[in-house]
Amino acid sequence: MALNWLDVSLLSFNALLLFERVQLSWLPAAVPASALAVALQANPAVEWFLRHKCPDLNNWLDEVQAQEGPNQPATPGEIRQAEETILKAVNDWLVYVVEPALYDAQPFLQWDSRELTSLVDFRGKTVIDVGAGTGRLALTAAETAQAVFAVEPVANLCHYLKQKARRAGFQNLFVVDGLITDIPFPDAFAGVTMGGHVFGDEPEAEYQELARVTKPGGCVILCPGNSDSDNDIHHFLAAQGFQWASFLEPEDGMKRKYWKTINRGT
Repeated sequence: MALNWLDVSLLSFNALLLFERVQLSWLPAAVPASALAVALQANPAVEWFLRHKCPDLNNWLDEVQAQEGPNQPATPGEIRQAEETILKAVNDWLVYVVEPALYDAQPFLQWDSRELTSLVDFRGKTVIDVGAGTGRLALTAAETAQAVFAVEPVANLCHYLKQKARRAGFQNLFVVDGLITDIPFPDAFAGVTMGGHVFGDEPEAEYQELARVTKPGGCVILCPGNSDSDNDIHHFLAAQGFQWASFLEPEDGMKRKYWKTINRGT
């Protein structure tokens, strides 16, 4: 479902040039091919960027461009309509690379911090926050943790979070590049590993990586893990032995948080 955090009518289609490789890899599942074909025909620099920044897209881009188009070249109005269709489809990604403060101001991030701090005592611990975004989880943990490593693949979010932590006076929060399937730390590194709005695209691989970097006796927290329903993510996490509870995200309804103590072999 497309979001509407950012007025994309004010953006150039060149905003796609700000995307990271990982974001580009999500495009095939996110944007309508017919609109992309029209937009790329009018924006060859963007096509060049997509192909060279993320070569894995090349076969898909060939298929997009092979679609039979209209007999007449697209008018400027049709081109802009196609561009905005694409920009609307990736509205949230654009917020991350254009103006992270818009995401940071969303009401659903104003949930009670005790929903996190009641699950584990962060005092003195090394913490990893995967998919840290604008730092809702990381900054909460940093209030008492020894060190928090915020793992985030989007460069502009990394910059935003560094500045936010600096303004708040935190010297124990460190921002690093990485993915939930490729966390850049050795085995058994953290006492707490956590993530919000990030788990579920590749559940098995993601869980194995979260467990790998967590010390035996440490805790993995997914907060929020998913909506308040017994969906596939819930069934997967429950099967791994996670405990769970519901909590309220302001203006977005009830969600679920999950937590599990990691033991060797689990």
